[in-house]
Amino acid sequence: MSTTATGERPITAAEFERIAYQHGRSELIDGRIVTMSPTGFVHGEVEGYVYALLLAFVRRTGSGRVATGEVGCKLPNGRVRAPDVLFVRAERVAAEGPPAGFLPGAPDLAVEVLSPEDGPGEVKDKANEWIAAGTDRVWAVDPSARTVTVYRHAVAPEVLGESDTLEGGAVLPGFVCRVAEIFG
Repeated sequence: MSTTATGERPITAAEFERIAYQHGRSELIDGRIVTMSPTGFVHGEVEGYVYALLLAFVRRTGSGRVATGEVGCKLPNGRVRAPDVLFVRAERVAAEGPPAGFLPGAPDLAVEVLSPEDGPGEVKDKANEWIAAGTDRVWAVDPSARTVTVYRHAVAPEVLGESDTLEGGAVLPGFVCRVAEIFG
C-alpha cells in the first residue's frame, strides 16, 4: 500500500470520486489517495465464491443488492473505503436504484478478504471503521487460515472455522452457508 501525493492539500471524497479512475485500485484515507496492489489469484477466487453465495441468496430473496470489485463507499468520516464484497439492503436502494458512483455511506455488510501482507491489527482496525460508519457486520475472510471472523457492534469478534456455519443475522435473515463453501 502506498500513498499518492495529490498536491499540497488533502482532497475530499467528492473530488476523489471524480478522479478515482485515474488511480486504479485505491481508497481515500485522511484526504490522501492510498493505492493498493493487485490481489493474488486465491484472494480473487475466494472473493468470487463469497460474491456468488451472496448473489444467489439476494436474487432468491430480493433482500438487497450485492457488489464486488472494490466499490467505493463514502464514509461519514470523509474517507472512501472499498470492501472486496458488499451488501446493501433493498430499502436503501429501492427508490433510486443503486448509485452509478460511490455508495453514499457504509454498506450493511462488508466483506474483506485478507491478503498475505494484511496484519491482524490492520484488518481489525478496518472492520472497526466499517462498524463505526454504520455497517451492521463485517466478515473478514482469511484464505490461508480458512476462517471467517465476524465483527459486529458491541460484540466480541467471532472466529469461524471450515466446519462452522456462517449466518447473515439481522442484516441477511435466512442466509446460511458452511464456511468451507467460501473456500471452494
